[in-house]
Amino acid sequence: MSDVEYGNYEAGAESGELEQLHTAEASEADYQSDFNVYEQDTESAESTDFQQGSSVEFDSPDGTHYEEQNFTNYSNDSYDSNHIFAAEGSESSHEAQFSEMDALREQFASKFEAGTVFQGDAGELGAASA
Repeated sequence: MSDVEYGNYEAGAESGELEQLHTAEASEADYQSDFNVYEQDTESAESTDFQQGSSVEFDSPDGTHYEEQNFTNYSNDSYDSNHIFAAEGSESSHEAQFSEMDALREQFASKFEAGTVFQGDAGELGAASA
């Protein structure tokens, strides 16, 4: 009988690194303008003419003479003109920007060791079966 000694030893190491980078950028811009013009014309005209008259004449038998005349003459001519002009306006603008960045970094490492030792009599080992 012979003594059998069997030994197996394994060792290893693994390491890794992960990097991830994410960026986002955006911007916006807008512009608005609003302008208005208003205009109005008005005109009016008036013409008035008025005449009134009275006449009195009197002769008396004694030779007296009386005479009276009353006249009213009225004339009015008027003209009116209006012009209205108005303007208004507004402008506005807006700008916005942003940017962001996300970064991820991860490192990992692992080690392992495994060993098998067998010491014994060869008779204790059985035959391998196929």
